[in-house]
Amino acid sequence: MTQQTSRTARILGPDDTGVAEAARILREGGLVAFATETVYGLGADATSPEAVAKIYAAKGRPAFNPLIAHVTGLEAARREGRFSEAAERLAKAFWPGPLTLVLPVAEGASVCELARAGLASVALRVPNHPVAQAMLARVGRPVAAPSANRSGRVSPVTAAHVLEDLADRIDAVLDAGPTSVGLESTIVACLDGPPVLLRPGGVPRADIEALVGPLATPVAGKVEAPGMLASHYAPRARLRLDALDLRPGEAGLDFAGRFSAGSSTAVLDLSPRGDLVEAAARLYFCLRELDATGAAAIAVAPIPADNIGEAIRDRLARAAAPRDGG
Repeated sequence: MTQQTSRTARILGPDDTGVAEAARILREGGLVAFATETVYGLGADATSPEAVAKIYAAKGRPAFNPLIAHVTGLEAARREGRFSEAAERLAKAFWPGPLTLVLPVAEGASVCELARAGLASVALRVPNHPVAQAMLARVGRPVAAPSANRSGRVSPVTAAHVLEDLADRIDAVLDAGPTSVGLESTIVACLDGPPVLLRPGGVPRADIEALVGPLATPVAGKVEAPGMLASHYAPRARLRLDALDLRPGEAGLDFAGRFSAGSSTAVLDLSPRGDLVEAAARLYFCLRELDATGAAAIAVAPIPADNIGEAIRDRLARAAAPRDGG
């Protein structure tokens, strides 16, 4: 595939024909965006430096930012990473599902050094999505897949979102409809010492700590996994967090009906009934819709930090962070 041409990515259906074609493209070194339960991922053969390099080029992603390798199950993951007792416990409890484990690289692992950003660790996940699983089984090797958007921008939860960012930069999109969780996976490092929460996500902290005890915090400024850059997940508009009202010219990202219903400003409520799971599933969709209004700023109502609310607040804080050259 030639990067950044004028052609448009093919849309593949989630049936056997579409899955087989997606797997063929990946095996031949191309790029395929595909649905998982979290967000759409931009897939490439994780064993091929040439294929992985295309991900970085398509996204405009810094090469020091490692990629998650998606595999079919625990057996396949054990060939790539060395599992501690805590990692085994977490994998058996939450895989397949929205949990990524960062582990020491196993001897003879196939995930290439470029996908690992040169680190002695590897990020592994088993997605809980039937189409993604079918595709991985046909590919027969790990698939590196960050979110299928330009680096630092809002993650995609539909095939249309993928095309907005990457239509002329990738080979195909395996369209399986909207994603269900709507936020990226939780990332936990099981390296030396106690497990470390690198990124909150689809599995709440409390559920993980119930199995392995208190999670440590990451070293400030050290990028050990995807999604750890200070500025990330950002719309074009600036975000104002924990807003109690709307200022002139702002669009509104509401939660539980805090903003005035009579406002003429564009307002979308993540969950009028205050349901954090619903809010997580709608977060990126609503950010993209409000960004499309052309508003220079988006006021964001306070989001509770309970359970998956921690992950929502993490994404919003990164989206609101100062940006280095966009």
